[in-house]
This record gives sequence, structure tokens and C-alpha cells, in this order.
Amino acid sequence: MSHDCCQTKEKKEEPKVSSCCSPGETAEESCCGGKTRIDWLLWISLALVAAGMAGYHIEAGPGWWHTFSHGIWELMMKAWWGILIGIAAVGILGQVPKEVVAKLLGRSGSFSGILRATFAGTLLDLCNHGILMVGMQLYRKGASLGQTIAFLVASPWNSLSLTLILIGLIGFQWTLAFILLSMVIGIISGRLADSLVAKGKLPANPNEAQLPKDYRLKEGFAEVWRNIRPGDGNVRKMAKDGLVESKMILRWIFFGFVLAAAIRAFVPQDAFSQYFGATMLGLFLTLIATTLIEVCSEGSSPIAADLLNRASAPGNAFTFLMTGAATDYTEIMALKETTKSWKATFALPLLTTPQILAISWVLNQYGGA
Repeated sequence: MSHDCCQTKEKKEEPKVSSCCSPGETAEESCCGGKTRIDWLLWISLALVAAGMAGYHIEAGPGWWHTFSHGIWELMMKAWWGILIGIAAVGILGQVPKEVVAKLLGRSGSFSGILRATFAGTLLDLCNHGILMVGMQLYRKGASLGQTIAFLVASPWNSLSLTLILIGLIGFQWTLAFILLSMVIGIISGRLADSLVAKGKLPANPNEAQLPKDYRLKEGFAEVWRNIRPGDGNVRKMAKDGLVESKMILRWIFFGFVLAAAIRAFVPQDAFSQYFGATMLGLFLTLIATTLIEVCSEGSSPIAADLLNRASAPGNAFTFLMTGAATDYTEIMALKETTKSWKATFALPLLTTPQILAISWVLNQYGGA
């Protein structure tokens, strides 16, 4: 063979991939150049999304297809910018040394590190799909599991643009309350996750960077600028890396769009709006619905406002906003792909959902109109 790393023992009955191919690495990514596997989920989902986009402009077809194609179009129109910015951000972050990320986010397992990740997620102006790609790249750059969870939980609907929309829909006081409560959940969940990692109950991030005591951010930023400045093929490299690193997230985003559009097409709208009052049943049905329905951050705000204003259920509104980050299968599968651990993956819903439900119940009991 042409690659030394792929030389194996002369045992025909054991055609194993050599040690140069890391665990979980696909043949497409490995230096051994094995048989490339087709990502059927990505390409089938992408094909259905493309068909739905085209079908939006064609009135012919059965009613379910009309609803499906309009659902795909609506989701894509709301999320495309976040997806593109997310891909670009992943490409740029790929050029940032782990030491810079570690320095900016603070020491792994520390309270200040969790606070920094929470504020970063809250302030970053991206929809949940873009945030998801950035969060996974931060983990690959060495952010602790707790910091990653805090970043994801605090971020999906708290961007500046969506905050302004939410203020217009439900008022400043409710918006501020929801933002602060989401930050509290992010901080508590992040601390709990890092504590479980320290006790060996959850796996630590193998990508964590160890900073030298004399490390200076100035040197790190100089390296970042060399890697991202125009010229030397930097832009092309960032675009390529952004697409490659985002592929595993994009498959779940597109699959989520297909599933959400299918639910809209085959499940009557009245079946949802009828049962979402300020009761325990309504709260749990809201949790189940928002887990199953892929709603981007732009779409979640008006639905949450409807739950608060029409159903007089502020807790349900908060649950609808928050469980998009806590229980959504796109987040779950993206974490699994990135961490390679089901324990680390299910830490997100198991740590956050009880807090969300408890806070939502209190809001329904004492904050209803």
C-alpha cells in the first residue's frame, strides 16, 4: 500500500483498519482510504427538502403534499441564514487554536467558565441551528461538557433579534424573566455536568487543551489572524472545513425539517391547540410536542406567545422555548455524534428537563393571566 499507516499484518482473515484510523473515524475521513459509505440520512433528507422547496412553487398535487412543501419552505426561509452563518462560524473556529478557546472560556469545570459559556450563548445572535453547529465546534476545541450544555441551553432563542421580537409579542417583563430563567438553568446544568465529569460519572472532553502558565492571548490572536486573513487560500480552506465539520449536524437539521413538515401534513392542527392549557397535562403535552416538532427559534417565539396570551399558560410558553434545546432530537443526535458518548448526550435532557418543568409549573400557578 502507498500509506505506511495502513500496513497490516499478513493475516487475510483480519482485514482491520490500522491504528492510524482513530475510533469512530469513517473510511472517508481516514488516511487508509477505505470504502466510502454514503450518508443516506443526509442525502435523502436533503432530497426531500429540495423537493419540498420546489413543490412550494407548484400548486398541483394532493393536499398533504401542499402542506408538506409549504412547511419545508417556511422552515428553510426562517433558518437558512442561521445555517449559513453557523457553517461560516464553524469554519472560522476551526482555525482558532484550542488554547485560545480555553483561555476565553476559562478553566474547565470552574464556575467562571460556566458563566462565560452561558453569557456567550445568550449574546450570540444566531438561530438554534447555527448555535448548534457552533456549540459542537466549541466542544471539539476543548470546551468542557458543562460549558457546552450551558452554551446550548442559554442560546437558542435569546439572540438580540429574537429578543426584540419576543418583547413585541409578550412584553418586556415576561421576555426578561424567560431570559434570566434560561440562564439560571444553563448555569445549574453546566455546573452539574462538570461535577459529574469530575466524579467520573460522565466522560471528560478528550479535546481539552492544557494551557501553559505563561500563555498569552496576544500570541494566540496573532495565529488566528494568520489563519483567517484573506489570501493564502484561507477563505477556501475555511469554507471547505466549515462544510465538512457541519455535515453531521446538517443531516439532523434537514431530517428535522422533513419530520416537522410531515407532522404538519398528517396531524391536524386542532389536535395540538386544544390541549395546551395551564395544567399538568397541558405542560407535559407541550413538552412532548416541542420535542417532536422541529421548530426553529424564529418560529418558536410566536407559538410561545400564543401559549402565553391565548392559553394563559406562561409556563407552557417557557417550556416550548426551552425544550427545543433540552430534548430536541437534533441536539441529542448532534451531541452523540460529537461526544461519541450516550452518557454525555443524555446528560443534556436529564439535567435540564426537570428544572424546566419545575419552573414552568410555578409560572403557570402564579404567573397566569
